[in-house]
Amino acid sequence: MGREFGSVGVVGLGTMGAGIVEVFARSGLAVTAVEISDVALHRGEATMRGSLDRAVAKGKLSADDRDALLGRVTFAVGLAALHEVDLVIEAVPEHLDLKQRIFAELDRVCKPEAILATNTSSLSVTEISVATGRPNQVIGMHFFNPAPIMKLVEVVRTVVTSQDVVADIEALCERLGKVDVTITDRAGFIANALLFGYLNQAVSMVEARYATREDIDAAMKLGCGLPMGPLALMDLIGLDTAYEILDTMYRRGGRDRRHAPVPLIKQMVTAGLLGRKSGRGFYTYEKPGSPVVVADELTPSKDAEAGQAALSVAKVGVVGSGTMATGIIEVFAKAGFEVVSVTRGAEKSAKVCERLKTSLNKGVVRGKLTEQDRDAAIGRVTWSATLDHLSDVDLVVEAVVEELSVKKALFASLDEICKPGVVLATTTSSLPVIECAVATERPADVVGLHFFNPAPVMGLVEVVRTIRTSEATVATATAVCRALAKHAVVCSDRSGFVVNALLFPYLNDAVKMVEASYSTADDIDYAMKLGCGYPMGPFELLDVVGLDVSLAIQRELYLELREPGFAPAPLLEHLVTAGYLGRKVGRGFRDYSKR
Repeated sequence: MGREFGSVGVVGLGTMGAGIVEVFARSGLAVTAVEISDVALHRGEATMRGSLDRAVAKGKLSADDRDALLGRVTFAVGLAALHEVDLVIEAVPEHLDLKQRIFAELDRVCKPEAILATNTSSLSVTEISVATGRPNQVIGMHFFNPAPIMKLVEVVRTVVTSQDVVADIEALCERLGKVDVTITDRAGFIANALLFGYLNQAVSMVEARYATREDIDAAMKLGCGLPMGPLALMDLIGLDTAYEILDTMYRRGGRDRRHAPVPLIKQMVTAGLLGRKSGRGFYTYEKPGSPVVVADELTPSKDAEAGQAALSVAKVGVVGSGTMATGIIEVFAKAGFEVVSVTRGAEKSAKVCERLKTSLNKGVVRGKLTEQDRDAAIGRVTWSATLDHLSDVDLVVEAVVEELSVKKALFASLDEICKPGVVLATTTSSLPVIECAVATERPADVVGLHFFNPAPVMGLVEVVRTIRTSEATVATATAVCRALAKHAVVCSDRSGFVVNALLFPYLNDAVKMVEASYSTADDIDYAMKLGCGYPMGPFELLDVVGLDVSLAIQRELYLELREPGFAPAPLLEHLVTAGYLGRKVGRGFRDYSKR
């Protein structure tokens, strides 16, 4: 039997501390909530009461339950009030010296058998524990914000933490209705170690003016299904907090350059642009603390977009016979465009036609499409096995195999066949668009149109401009995306574009965690889904995408950027070599053959 916690203490009543108090009180525990001064105490109490009042207003908590919950909380100034509690959780700002001073005092004040826990998200639990005379009773309990809602708790044990203490805290997490992931003391633990490298890289894209803040955030929300874009998330976390976490992870985590804070972050912190809490970060907010974004000098102008000279597009050619090509044909045909589908033979055209009809019929069955709309879309498609039939189209979208030599040969042929002024687009997800462009005598007319799979469902298209792409071509590409009811994000021609350049290094980092035996694939997936709100964990996603595809993309990123942190994880390479490619073959990071 594990120990029964009758009372707990929480030190620090900021947003996180107040949320942790609420979590414990909701579970029926007596809580002593402590702050450094009366002013801070009243502010923390107001934060907690506000959270509870909102829950009552939304019908998620009765007024009686709120009052009973508050009755279980004692608010006090000073650590001396914690002398009888069974467990203390510290939730003060992320400064090691501050936490060490608090733990030294807690060691003196608290009863000998009390467990001392830190909510740190990046600092060394070991370094905090040695400030006490009971390091074996010190543990990390990393809650996620907002604590009453987020299900994950990272339980962080040091090399000297007692196994009984670990077991007691794991049992407590279950009592709280939380999912615990137990790990050792390493910089960033699981969630932050994976999250902040990705956030830092997104900031580097803004710093380099590779893409706008709006396009980067839209790309990750629409392309990956994330609840927030990386820059909006940085504003929510606070740029000062993010800087401290990155700096700590860089110093503690082997000085990986992916965790070295991008200079822009420090500049913004110095200028007081801290995010939502200051009213200005990457975005501008209605007032400090408000989630409402308001327009500023960086907000794209609708008039400027409308003023760009887009060419008229009525007839579109789609080259390819795979899943992506079929989806793109459907997207254009449903939007009212005439479509010429070109494959390598009548048999392949028949298969594409059959897949198109099957997809459209599903739309009818689900009530998303009428039979008349289905028939009209099918009627707009002309089937061909020769590129010569693209001589009168206004736009060609290439969706053939991801081999540069094949794409270059195709673009050279299109250059000879298509009329002047036609926009030539490639759907490549990782190859250089400029290579396709220079295979023609009209590089100004070549652009990337990276649709996401499945194209009829996914709302994002990355419009990739090369150094030779004309403004008219970019304007035409974005106008076509609007006509398709897709959200276009414009970026430069760099490996991975926006989504893959941010997504795959994060996936690669997750593989390295498993490779180092730091955690399991299951626990890492739990951490990212429950701690960060991701729709899929990294290993679920890798198995869906295909480990061979993931490895190929990661290799392209590494070859172009030459960043050591981007080198493909050896474990990923070994799995691909062994033929464990993911769901499509029944085995990847997980075995699907028995499911």
